[in-house]
Amino acid sequence: MSQSLLEDNVASPETPGSKFYPPFVPTAALEVEADNRLAQFPEDQKRSAVLPLLHFIQHHHGFISAEAIEWVAGRLEIQPVKVLEVVTFYPGFRQSAPGKVHFRVCRTLSCAMGGSYELMEKLCELTGIDRSHSDSHHHPVTVSPCGKWSVEFAECLASCGTAPVCLVNDDFHEAVTADKAQGLLDQYAE
Repeated sequence: MSQSLLEDNVASPETPGSKFYPPFVPTAALEVEADNRLAQFPEDQKRSAVLPLLHFIQHHHGFISAEAIEWVAGRLEIQPVKVLEVVTFYPGFRQSAPGKVHFRVCRTLSCAMGGSYELMEKLCELTGIDRSHSDSHHHPVTVSPCGKWSVEFAECLASCGTAPVCLVNDDFHEAVTADKAQGLLDQYAE
């Protein structure tokens, strides 16, 4: 049986982090948010709401699944591949479930020189994450076996003077060297 173009190109592999994110189902809150976003644009420019809708979905559902892409396309009355183009263009959109606690470690020059690669190695060591099979473009998120932790490299997080920096979920952390990794994990251990 052949798959659709969308199914062939959406990277939504099952990860241990999936247990923290239920399958995508449009909720009443999502429908209201979509209506509010769509109301901000002229009828013939609904497509302009693609980014706000995708951000809302990722914030509330953890990642952008094939079902979410289909739903956004339906609401905007465009082909799903047009939504997929946006999802795959912007590295901030995840196509697979992250862990409950997600680390985005900056890897651009200032952070790399400040020790971001060592920080990434230490985070992986402490959480049991094996990044040996990660793909920086299609599958940048690597999840721990327990599903609680995940990591990915990020491009410039705009704080070169305080390198290395990282985002933990939506929290920004500066001057996080490898020797501070355990303390950072402890903050989010619950």
